[in-house]
Amino acid sequence: MRAMILAAGRGERLRPLTDTIPKPLLYAGKKRLIEYHLENLARANITEVVINVCYKVEEIVQTLSDGKKYGVNITYSVEQPKALDTGGGILNALPLLGNEPFLVMSSDIWTDYSLTKILAKAQEISNFLAHLILVPNPQHHQAGDFGLSENLVTLTEPKFTYANIGIYSPLLFENCNEKIFSLASLLRSAIAQQKISGELYQGQWTDAGTAARLNDLKKYLWNIR
Repeated sequence: MRAMILAAGRGERLRPLTDTIPKPLLYAGKKRLIEYHLENLARANITEVVINVCYKVEEIVQTLSDGKKYGVNITYSVEQPKALDTGGGILNALPLLGNEPFLVMSSDIWTDYSLTKILAKAQEISNFLAHLILVPNPQHHQAGDFGLSENLVTLTEPKFTYANIGIYSPLLFENCNEKIFSLASLLRSAIAQQKISGELYQGQWTDAGTAARLNDLKKYLWNIR
């Protein structure tokens, strides 16, 4: 299986930190946010990794290089002159991701979810267009995103938060005509057709998308490591 890490965003909510450092390269504990993902992917034997980039491309490429020091092989999907949003970014990278289901995760999250576990779901995705990891709603996102009925993702209450980790079939994107669009809009359409499976993970998960949450993550990681 191949993997894609979404890393093209400007990181507006993390300014002024991201004025000089691209969001994926911000430190949380002893490592950069994106380095945790690369090492976790390598541990799960997912070694072909696509990273989409737009803001401060040179800094990201220079820091991560070809990925060999993390045990993976990185290919970059460059979005210029502006980022294509989450859905458009994946669509743009499809030629690099192949014809089989692939893993997608955001660069600004941290979790102890085992990526080895999600590999088994790739065998089941032939009946669905995606498999999403959901988590209990954090304080900053109490409304949640999607419901869950056994293993089927729904649009009904109660809703949980999408963890920004999922397995996607290329078929989900086959009728996309726009270049810039959100992944959420595409998912809602497929969910309404009962084409998305999912699971609830209740372990450690953090969206480090703001300076305050990044600081909380730093404190947590320093305490456990």
